[in-house]
Amino acid sequence: MSDGPPLDPAVPALLAKVGRYPQHHGGLGVVRTLGRSGVTVHAVVEDRLTPVALSRHLSRAFVRPTTGLEEPDALVAVLLAIGRSVAAPCVPVPTDDEAAILFAEHADVLSECFLLPPVPPGLPRLLAGKATLHAICEELGVGSPRSRAPADRDELVDAGRELGFPVVLKNRDAWTRLRTPAVGSTTAIRDEHTLLARFPPGALPPVLVQEYIPREDAEDWITHLYCGAGGAPRVVFTGLKLRSWPPHAGVTTRAVAMDNPALGTLAADLCRRIGYCGVADLDWRYDGRDRRYKLVDFNPRTGAQFRLFENVHAVDVVQALHLDLTGRDVPAGPQADGRVFVAGQLDLPSAVASLREEHRVPAGLLPAAGTERAWLSGDDPLPAVAEAVRFLGTVARRVGRDVRAKAVGGRV
Repeated sequence: MSDGPPLDPAVPALLAKVGRYPQHHGGLGVVRTLGRSGVTVHAVVEDRLTPVALSRHLSRAFVRPTTGLEEPDALVAVLLAIGRSVAAPCVPVPTDDEAAILFAEHADVLSECFLLPPVPPGLPRLLAGKATLHAICEELGVGSPRSRAPADRDELVDAGRELGFPVVLKNRDAWTRLRTPAVGSTTAIRDEHTLLARFPPGALPPVLVQEYIPREDAEDWITHLYCGAGGAPRVVFTGLKLRSWPPHAGVTTRAVAMDNPALGTLAADLCRRIGYCGVADLDWRYDGRDRRYKLVDFNPRTGAQFRLFENVHAVDVVQALHLDLTGRDVPAGPQADGRVFVAGQLDLPSAVASLREEHRVPAGLLPAAGTERAWLSGDDPLPAVAEAVRFLGTVARRVGRDVRAKAVGGRV
């Protein structure tokens, strides 16, 4: 392994986001991988005590809390003000779909301050949308779970009956998950009664109803890649998702880098055919019933667990983005297999849930050499401390709500 490629220290980077999620380890990974490479890194943060804001690898934190309810022009104005303050061409690294969409659809204005991949302006929105992604997959012959986007409650019932219970519910579009969310996160619904109880009569929020692929017939795979102009892949990585939180439907808490040439080719060919340019995080579910990889999500931005992957030249997707946009070569080579990524504070409850379900001790509980940890880092300890404090606060608030709810219920 080398120590990584020489990035251009004269070109700073900006960690960009829309919405409130201060406990995001993917953003911290961006700051660390670029900061350790000598790049000046700035970040949009919710407050000065977020884990990212306390990283020793961050040069400047811009406290600009947003909700996603703002008009796009207002968000563009915020980004332009930050870019002008940085006073140098800057490489933005979005960590959510909304920010990625914003940069793509307003590239003509934002290119004043930012170096942007030449992605077709409307493409990130189509890829982030669950129904539009399914349509793209059907058109191109790429595997995708059967899906329906009901317009009203009657179509919702029809979708459940057609796909068969259980079904999976997802927020249909990027911005609506913040403005009019149908579900808090990907949710499995076991029967029609539960489905109707979740959506009382009235306007139906934008929701996608998706076929459920049974766990006993499935494997969860991820591909992270960076594509240059015209969709040409520069780095392509594949890995196996071992655990998530919430279990089987949430963010990755433990994964292993595992070379899967067939899946890597499938992901790279898809990006080439649609002309996607930039960093991407794709979730696939291998369906053993028909032996096909089915694309579940296409996130047109950096994924939270991107630090799982490097090639033999120690290049990850964020470094590849910076190298390419600053006119430098991206060293090519096979991925480094066997790397493990773990988000410890979420992996523990996921492992406990797995133990309860499967009645056996789950794999990967003990520390292993070479594990990439979401928070813990010997050269950058403060973010892990800040995350622990926030995590314990979140747990305490949820326990308090449960206690108060039980107390009220007991008095009725």
